[in-house]
Amino acid sequence: MTLRGLCRIAAAVLVITSAIVIDSACAAPSGRLYVVVAPPPPVVEARVIAPGPGYIWVAGYHRWDGRAYVWAPGVWMRPPRARAVWVPAHWVRERRGWYFVEGHWR
Repeated sequence: MTLRGLCRIAAAVLVITSAIVIDSACAAPSGRLYVVVAPPPPVVEARVIAPGPGYIWVAGYHRWDGRAYVWAPGVWMRPPRARAVWVPAHWVRERRGWYFVEGHWR
């Protein structure tokens, strides 16, 4: 293979890689960030002892950093009010890809 052939292959790989990275996450009109790659399964975490009474465990989740999924570990939190319920963070699949829904108190 000649040097010119190797340069053409390298250029083609660069163009394809750039197209995949650009297409892997795109902003939608609704403000959601869609990710084409499905999130990995959740990490099984070992919970440490609660820091005190009234704390609940908020499980970790995978977040998208623009290039890959990154694990955000779980934490102990106190509810903001009596009878508050934590709705876990999760990923939702739509036709355009996956988008993230933040965890929140209900």
